[in-house]
Amino acid sequence: MMLAAILLLPRLLTGGAEPADAVKMAVPRIQHRINEASATRSPWIDANGWRILRAPSQSFLYHVTGDSAALAAAEAFTYGSDALIAADDAGTAAFGRMLDFLRQIPALNLTPVADFGVVDDGSDATGELMNLLSRQNLLYRVESAPDKNLRLNIRVGSKEYPSKEASDPSKLAHKIRSQLGDENRSLRLYGSEVVIARSATNGHQARIYLLNYANFPVRGLRVRIRGAYATGDARVFGVSEAHVNDWTRDGDATEFTLPELNAFAVIDLSR
Repeated sequence: MMLAAILLLPRLLTGGAEPADAVKMAVPRIQHRINEASATRSPWIDANGWRILRAPSQSFLYHVTGDSAALAAAEAFTYGSDALIAADDAGTAAFGRMLDFLRQIPALNLTPVADFGVVDDGSDATGELMNLLSRQNLLYRVESAPDKNLRLNIRVGSKEYPSKEASDPSKLAHKIRSQLGDENRSLRLYGSEVVIARSATNGHQARIYLLNYANFPVRGLRVRIRGAYATGDARVFGVSEAHVNDWTRDGDATEFTLPELNAFAVIDLSR
């Protein structure tokens, strides 16, 4: 899948009937749930990226209010989906602000980065696994058949990933992360549990999308991306003069810190 040079922007649903074939999305946000193992409140991210990856040609519909409309628009943009946003008055205003921001992002021919593949059998178990993998910022490609060029190919129900393991998707996601190895991941984030990232590249340039699902800014987010990049151009929603700090190159990887992240940011890197 190529992220086209012509940017696909979300649209506001203003009157008229909702498309009958549009997939209704969850409101993008975080919820706090009790972790039974540790009795702590861990943030649970309601995100829809995995749904878009699973059916990229489908149309999607968000019903949102207030600032959630801005995050919904950014999420749809990040995954290159055909999306409609239905919002209240406050949400319409928030959507408009995000749309103005998205229009400032230059179009590039880029291919999404994937460290492994997930063979999609259409089952709920595979869908929930993709959901967890996305929330843990493990970059994968949805496949119809295994790709021998990828380090791993995950197929629920196979000998390597039996259906019994998929009954505990958190445990299976941890297994996949261990098999991949953090040192082999193309993109890693430090300093937040509420940000989901996506990356795309054309070999000479890379783009990092950062979606903050909390209703508060994340400060001091550290980003590590595979590849030696010389410069980075930051665009942060709601920040007029965005920049990155503490730029370092360590072998074949580049790291930097984003001082402040509101709902959304796009970082463009060049070699």
